Amino acid sequence: MKKFRFPCVSLATLTAIVTIIMLLLSVGLTYMGVSWYASYLEESITQTLPPKASAAYTMLSEGKVPDGESLTLLFEHLNALTGPTDLKVQLSVLVCGLLSALVCALIGIYLARRLASPLGELTSAAEGLKSGDFSVRVAEPYRSTREVASLVTTFNALATSLETMEKRLRFNNMAVAHELRTPLTILQGSLQSMLDGVFPMDRKIVSDLLLQVEGLGRIVEDLRTLSLAIGQKLVIERQRIDVSDVVETVLASAKPMLDASKLLVETNLRPARISADSPRIRQAVLALLQNACRYAAEGGWLRCETERLRDGGVIIRILDRGPGFPQDMDAIDTNPFWRGESSRSRATGGTGLGLSVVQAIAIAHGGRLEFGNRPEGGAMVAIHLTDRNA
Repeated sequence: MKKFRFPCVSLATLTAIVTIIMLLLSVGLTYMGVSWYASYLEESITQTLPPKASAAYTMLSEGKVPDGESLTLLFEHLNALTGPTDLKVQLSVLVCGLLSALVCALIGIYLARRLASPLGELTSAAEGLKSGDFSVRVAEPYRSTREVASLVTTFNALATSLETMEKRLRFNNMAVAHELRTPLTILQGSLQSMLDGVFPMDRKIVSDLLLQVEGLGRIVEDLRTLSLAIGQKLVIERQRIDVSDVVETVLASAKPMLDASKLLVETNLRPARISADSPRIRQAVLALLQNACRYAAEGGWLRCETERLRDGGVIIRILDRGPGFPQDMDAIDTNPFWRGESSRSRATGGTGLGLSVVQAIAIAHGGRLEFGNRPEGGAMVAIHLTDRNA
């Protein structure tokens, strides 16, 4: 059976409601106590009166007029009791007021603890978060104010985000160590062999070692790019550029690499002006071309397109006839070192950071990275860019 949940109200509203209820309760308890004590005093005084005076008091209570002698006797006794009775009534007001205040205070303390209990749980959870335990969560309070409920939700979201970041950081550290281990091992072994005289110190070996150093440099640069993206410092200077000109320039500079991969390049570069960081766009396009040369060379075909959308955005699209993407390609969102398959290893080169870098550049321009498989075979990668001035 589902429990009924009261709608959340603000803390200020709840405080005002509780204050009004406590005041009304205090006044009500005081009134009831004084009324009861007044009735008790009246009954006590009536019992102490002489018979004639008591009869006169009873007749007055019933709306009848007693005889003069009985009425005079009643007034004489009542005047004698006026002082002590007034003092007792005043004391009863004081005592009942204090008792009602005490009862309201106890109720207020209970309600305050009920309201503050989620805050106590939040404090304990925050201490756990401070000590590095990112798995702590605070149960959503059954009845709470709007502010407390929002605070609990925000805290749980923060803890989840920190836990995800910690897992990603731990994985990235292991991945970085894994990526750096092989080139460093090759460098260390080759240099040590040359020092020991096992290998001759010729240009061929030095050239191979230089390739390993260049690979390390690419890894460091890719990691730096992702770090800048996390700090939202990836795009520094925007200017009006024609993306088609940028892509054409990159294709011209990458022609030797494309020719070595035996890729026939087709283009459909339509004018597409946008406010963007030109060096970062060149970096993203070059990363996609390098990926195509590594993984789609067997298709022998590559097509580059640029297009301006009706909403003012721009698309840079690269198509190939390679093996395409595997089913787990969505893992790029959580794994920046993603490689689609075991064959995409160091045998084909690369760090696994290429698409993550391109995605970071696209997001920094207010866009996104789209990738998928073409129905006729091969892969499609598109960079969507948003124009701030559109």
